[in-house]
Amino acid sequence: MEADLSGFNIDVPRWDQRTFLGRVKHFLNITDPRTVFVSERELDWAKVMVEKSRMGVVPPGTQVEQLLYAKKLYDSAFHPDTGEKMNVIGRMSFQLPGGMIITGFMLQFYRTMPAVIFWQWVNQSFNALVNYTNRNAASPTSVRQMVLSYFTATTTAVATAVGMNVLTKRAPPLVGRWVPFAAVAAANCVNIPMMRQQELIQGICVKDGNQNEIGHSRRAAAIGITQVVISRITMAAPGMILLPVIMERLEKLHFMQKVKVLHAPLQVMLCGCFLIFMVPVACGLFPQICELPVSYLEPELQDTIKAKYAELVPHVYFNKGL
Repeated sequence: MEADLSGFNIDVPRWDQRTFLGRVKHFLNITDPRTVFVSERELDWAKVMVEKSRMGVVPPGTQVEQLLYAKKLYDSAFHPDTGEKMNVIGRMSFQLPGGMIITGFMLQFYRTMPAVIFWQWVNQSFNALVNYTNRNAASPTSVRQMVLSYFTATTTAVATAVGMNVLTKRAPPLVGRWVPFAAVAAANCVNIPMMRQQELIQGICVKDGNQNEIGHSRRAAAIGITQVVISRITMAAPGMILLPVIMERLEKLHFMQKVKVLHAPLQVMLCGCFLIFMVPVACGLFPQICELPVSYLEPELQDTIKAKYAELVPHVYFNKGL
């Protein structure tokens, strides 16, 4: 029996995005790491199906389950602002495989200065690509800005890690294991705002409830970027804070001292266990499409909105990025 798709709206999320649990379920779906291995051909099929569903011309015999799967692939691989396919490494669905490897090695090789510098550089290179890929694409970023933000964040992370390693030499071993997290948190506070500085300078695109662009707001950009910074630090925190405590105890066990070669793979695996849950949880802390009262916007933008729409637009909406 053919499914009735007459009232189906493919752009309406399956779960209530006004609730934290609804957002976690949504991001658990679209950050599924298995989507990284989906072929380019299947991703292109998903985009075609989503676009046809929006136009109401889906092929006969199409089932709701097929459209939901197509939307899952589309949301995981295509940018919400431009509709362009994102690079694989920068997608949120790559956070699990990419993040677990880099974080695992950062936590394992924290004792020597060359290792600290190398792994912080690798991590910030990865973060810079993720930040650029998941930016609000309505505000273009120049090559100069990207290079500047990359070097600034990398320098911050390396300087924090090296400085804290020096300061904690006489501290208990566990304190030294927490240095990578301090470096990652500090760098996130620099990397994300720097990579998206154009939004802070010129404002982020804000829209009304019907998706009509009504202006650009620097205040909205500041809120969105702050929420992204908090989300990224939250994503890394449990693994980078709790895992050192776990490894500190495990490494004291007799059998673990005999298999030191397995310490790094074990940390990578355990990082993956944390990230399976923390990627959707961190992404779901705040709605991706933010709602902001017009009264909070810049006075000049408020005047423009009131002159054009009177009191018909009490709130504006914008994509904060991930």
